[in-house]
Amino acid sequence: MNISLFAAIPEIFMAAMIVVILLLDAFVADNKKHLNTIFTLAALIGGYILQVYVFIPGQIQLAFGNMFILDSLAQGMKLFTYILAIVTVIYIKHYINDKKIMKGEFYAIFLFSILGMLVMISANNLLILYVGLELLSLALYGLVALNRDSTKSTEAAMKFFILGALASGLLLYGISFVFGATGELQLDKVFQAISTNGSQNAGLLVFGLVFIVAGLVFKLGLVPFHMWVPDVYEGSQLAATTVIGSVTKLASVVFIIRFLIGGLVMLSHDWSLMLSMLAFLSLFIGNIVAIAQTNIKRLLGYSTVAHMAFIAFGLMTVSVNGISAVVFYTIVYAITALAGFGVLLFLSKDGFECEQIDDLRGLNKSHPVYAGIMLLVMFSLAGIPPLAGFYAKFTILQALVELGYIKSAVFAVVLSLIGAFYYLRIVKVMYFDEKDVGLQVANVGLLPRVALFINGGLLLLIGILPSGLMNICTQMITS
Repeated sequence: MNISLFAAIPEIFMAAMIVVILLLDAFVADNKKHLNTIFTLAALIGGYILQVYVFIPGQIQLAFGNMFILDSLAQGMKLFTYILAIVTVIYIKHYINDKKIMKGEFYAIFLFSILGMLVMISANNLLILYVGLELLSLALYGLVALNRDSTKSTEAAMKFFILGALASGLLLYGISFVFGATGELQLDKVFQAISTNGSQNAGLLVFGLVFIVAGLVFKLGLVPFHMWVPDVYEGSQLAATTVIGSVTKLASVVFIIRFLIGGLVMLSHDWSLMLSMLAFLSLFIGNIVAIAQTNIKRLLGYSTVAHMAFIAFGLMTVSVNGISAVVFYTIVYAITALAGFGVLLFLSKDGFECEQIDDLRGLNKSHPVYAGIMLLVMFSLAGIPPLAGFYAKFTILQALVELGYIKSAVFAVVLSLIGAFYYLRIVKVMYFDEKDVGLQVANVGLLPRVALFINGGLLLLIGILPSGLMNICTQMITS
């Protein structure tokens, strides 16, 4: 048994920094609360540096009795998680100060969610996957509920908690069936047991698989397990919505890849069928219902449901090209969503929260740079070339066509064209509608504005030159 902890040094450092930030918040005066932000950034930057340090290229590292794995997929997605988390902190700093959110608690809970993501990404055991998921989920429940004076936030937190607990119960119930059929919890040993003796317990495995898929797709927000997504997006304050709607997607997708591809790939015929049905429903309901929304956070919630359908389509191919396309799509979506929420955060000031579509009326006339970045975000989400979102959708469709899923590819294209309507409506509001009083932009400082500008520019750069990121994603899967 491997008891080495070397591969888990970044996670241990993150846990220690969470304790430091909680103690700092308890003993530091109110006029020095900016230290919370500094220590949070130090934790993330330090974690990134340690992550680079502990990785040995070409070698799979194990820790905690082989329950923790550091391979190329884990390394790549962890580095992207750190980068997106750093940008998130830069974006939300002014918002937290302006809204007078409990800063120490917010940053500590945020880092707990990051720690949960890191554990999920490196889990090599069914129970460790579950532990990482619960660490992330409990932290997100706390982020949503931090605004205790808001009835809407409290309601969203309760819905999120109750539905999340139900999904976790389903997942754990499914794991118990897999353990009963195989006698193993390690992903590689589960795979071996199913490949050698799976036919003897086929009914038990498939029964457990139904519960596992139900628990997994809840985290993606696929129909009919999507009920929490628009409510939580709308009910949360923008800082919490930014975290839930962007950086968490990386861990969720790796979580599903570990579960389905790493341990249950021998049952791919069964779970691919389930994913395809859920993807069809999610594309239809996500894009159609989003058209009727007036709250931009709720609209982006239904948009997420539709985008996660593309990820489900990619997963059901069970091919190197398909899984690489899924990882590429997830990274691009997280970058795009982060830019969109960044604009909304910068436009929220002095008790005003930019969350209605009408709040963006005439934005191009008062703040053309922010309107331009939001235009890139909307066009990328709609899949309009030459932006990154177009190539992300193209790679998924290409993987579907290669394996003969022609009807799925055509359906995805048609529903994407329908979905483009509500993205273009936001562009129309920004560029062609009149507004008497221009939006007041918060004084966020130079660094957040530069970060947002680079974030928006990446959408264009990745769309024009996608091969670099695509090669990284392929290498993460094949290595």
